[in-house]
Amino acid sequence: MIVKPFRGLRPRPDLASKIPSYPYDVVSREEAYRLAHDDPYSFLHVVRAEIDLDPTMDPHDDRVYARSRENFRGMLERGWLVRDVDPAYYVYRLRMGDHVQTGIVGAAAVADYCEGRIKRHEQTRPDKEGDRVRVIQAVGAHPGPVFLTYPPHPALGACAAASAEHPPATRFVAADGIEHTLWVVADDGQRREIERHFASVPATYIADGHHRAAAAARACASLRRELGAVPADAACHFFLAVHFPADEVRVLDYNRVVRDLHGLDGASFLARLRDAGFDVTPDPRTRRPSARGEFGMYLDRRWYVLRARPEIVPRDDLTGRLDVSILADRVLAPILAVDDPRTSERIDFVGGIRGMEELERRVDAGEGAVAFALWPTGLADVMRVADAGDCMPPKSTWFEPKLRSGMVVQLLEGRPL
Repeated sequence: MIVKPFRGLRPRPDLASKIPSYPYDVVSREEAYRLAHDDPYSFLHVVRAEIDLDPTMDPHDDRVYARSRENFRGMLERGWLVRDVDPAYYVYRLRMGDHVQTGIVGAAAVADYCEGRIKRHEQTRPDKEGDRVRVIQAVGAHPGPVFLTYPPHPALGACAAASAEHPPATRFVAADGIEHTLWVVADDGQRREIERHFASVPATYIADGHHRAAAAARACASLRRELGAVPADAACHFFLAVHFPADEVRVLDYNRVVRDLHGLDGASFLARLRDAGFDVTPDPRTRRPSARGEFGMYLDRRWYVLRARPEIVPRDDLTGRLDVSILADRVLAPILAVDDPRTSERIDFVGGIRGMEELERRVDAGEGAVAFALWPTGLADVMRVADAGDCMPPKSTWFEPKLRSGMVVQLLEGRPL
């Protein structure tokens, strides 16, 4: 893999805990507004600039991207963001309770993505790609990182651990209790060692950020057309990524809420589920599934356990045997007419970090008629599917803790990194 050091743009030390924000796609427009409308430092003003405009405005309006540019430039002009003098890698550690994961921030090669060495497991939506392309072009930077993972590599782990023995450049505990720590690796010998070790990694896998990676490739192609011939080490050939070893990555469930029962009443829907190959058992004590092939379902203020019968699980199909696929293929499409979860407005997705209470809240509030809680998709399954060149249903994985946008920013330009 080609992973380069770069001159990162980082918050001024006294603002290191104030500027970094949730990624753009983790919070809704309303949540982003609530978090940042009276906080001028939040990077949400860059990645979700619609919060500074009329709430009825289309989030893809030209004025939204113009405001992203204005807000980003304002942070630069005020000296809130400062660019490192020398190219560097960055070691980024997240701590959530007892869980700790340590990754290396570097500039990943667009060529590795386009040629399949950075592997995908989900399809992307062109409209969402286009939105991120416009943000990248508006601010002239990659404002949020792609979360990549790779099979454990002891030498890279040793490099990260050695860097973490020194005092960090940034350490803070965010409002959600997650600790974020960043070290700068600017020593020339250490940089060469990290780059050499990455070159021995045969592939990396997108854990989170499929649309950001696709948008980076599109933005690169657009900038190359605009600039003409550019050197191979030009920043436009790379995008911002954090690389974590797979044995440190934590995957949670990614649950579903469907707006209506497609004309069915509750009793008819339960009957259809049984006909589709599920054992359906009311169980008020059970919400979260306890094993693969089991689903929690909240309907009419009551929890049920759905268990897929063995005959409906396609054992020889890497993707089809996953719980997210079984739900999509046996329930969402044939019974609830949610044929394409990527585009349907009748389904919503809820990260497992929000708990089962959020599923209850949405259904009880009338935002959905039924909610499904899923067993988490394993990272080994993600990598096997990606290796096979296949794609999972959308929103198959929820990785936690989340990286912060604005911790490090990679400027996008035609000049070298």
